[in-house]
Amino acid sequence: MIRPDLTLPIPETITSAHFIGIGGSGMSGLARMFLDAGIRVSGSDRADSDNLRALAAAGATVHVGHDAAHLGDADTVVHTGAIWPENPEFVTAKQRGLHVIHRSQALFWLIGGRRLVSVAGAHGKTTSTGMLVTALQALDADPSFVNGGVIEQLGLSSASGADELFVIEADESDGTFLLYDTSVALITNVDPDHLDFFSSEDAFYDAFVRFGDEAREAVVISSDDPGAQRVRAGLGHRRVVTFGQAEDADLRIADIDTSGAAAATLISGDESVRMRLAVPGAHNAINAAGVVAVLMTLGHGLAEASAALEGFAGTVRRLELHGDARGVRVYDDYSHHPTEVRAALEAMRGIAGGGRVIAIQQPHTYSRTQHLHREFAEVLEELADHTVMLDVYGAREDPVPGVTGRLVSDDFSDQARVHYVPDWQEAADYTAQVARAGDVVVTLGCGNVYQIIPQVLDSLRRTPGA
Repeated sequence: MIRPDLTLPIPETITSAHFIGIGGSGMSGLARMFLDAGIRVSGSDRADSDNLRALAAAGATVHVGHDAAHLGDADTVVHTGAIWPENPEFVTAKQRGLHVIHRSQALFWLIGGRRLVSVAGAHGKTTSTGMLVTALQALDADPSFVNGGVIEQLGLSSASGADELFVIEADESDGTFLLYDTSVALITNVDPDHLDFFSSEDAFYDAFVRFGDEAREAVVISSDDPGAQRVRAGLGHRRVVTFGQAEDADLRIADIDTSGAAAATLISGDESVRMRLAVPGAHNAINAAGVVAVLMTLGHGLAEASAALEGFAGTVRRLELHGDARGVRVYDDYSHHPTEVRAALEAMRGIAGGGRVIAIQQPHTYSRTQHLHREFAEVLEELADHTVMLDVYGAREDPVPGVTGRLVSDDFSDQARVHYVPDWQEAADYTAQVARAGDVVVTLGCGNVYQIIPQVLDSLRRTPGA
């Protein structure tokens, strides 16, 4: 992993940019916007993907694998923190004296001083960003945006708009959300994470306080989340807008209904409106309340802001239905922290109705698994009827001896409700044996766990019902 050096100068002019790790959801979105700006784009990634093929079709030069020769005539190289310092393209770019910038600096360059809404938080920021973008478009705005996931009805994670407004998902994981010149900040929640980057929990909270206080116009923050309350206490901003179920919230949410697609009542002063969404889960109702609070801060009324969210169809890899076999529906969700897993499984309970919930979890990173394995086991055992545990997706980290999926499964008090299966085909077959008509299966994790879904569906078709 490369820690971003935000002191490095950002070039005023870029004519040809090379992206190391161009296939990722965030990097591919940035590359697409560079193409929109008329910049020559090249890039490489370790494996082929739909994102690489789409960028090639849009005019980028893409490569599978990393090689110094791929740099071509680029004057600027954009990288993620997930690459290793020994990456040959990164090393050669440094040796040549090219502008080598982190993806957050490339985004800063794209924003170019426009009025910025930055969505941050430990959980829910991708969905909230998607909600905000689609609501603005429903309100006849045309913002530029960069999101961490594909917005379902747009089929895009980023786009260049004609308006002054720019909306981004601001990543706190490496502190880069502090780089941007934010006008309106939305803080969905604050749950200590990424402690491999931050020196302590105090440093994590302090970063969010600074993020909020540096917003030019307003900071919108949850009234309910304990971490957000801690941040709120530290804020010195002149305009803080709260949202949530607390009685004193500036925008209060009440009467949440999760029996199907989520619905709730939003209350602002003497005005109230019934908000109806197209996506399930109490967490999505709360995310939507935060977005409505932002829209009101931007000058929209409560009723029109609420109505603008009704068409939001979700973001890819957030409670996404992939198929149905033998009466068993199979979903995928990006959840990779116990708080996110809880929200996803609570929503799946509403989706399942009278059926059972079977979770297939892939822990993400060794450091997070080592730090939170008991919390993962607790929420999975509480809310899933059965859990199939895969091994850790290491991402940018080297393996840690003894840190595997078994570390989570061993913490279950009822071992009959969990099965640790490192082999994916065995895991798919086991899931098919356990599942019966009416059940729902959900894969959980932000690694590549979604790639097991075709195996699960195939096993379900081949295996008689339980």
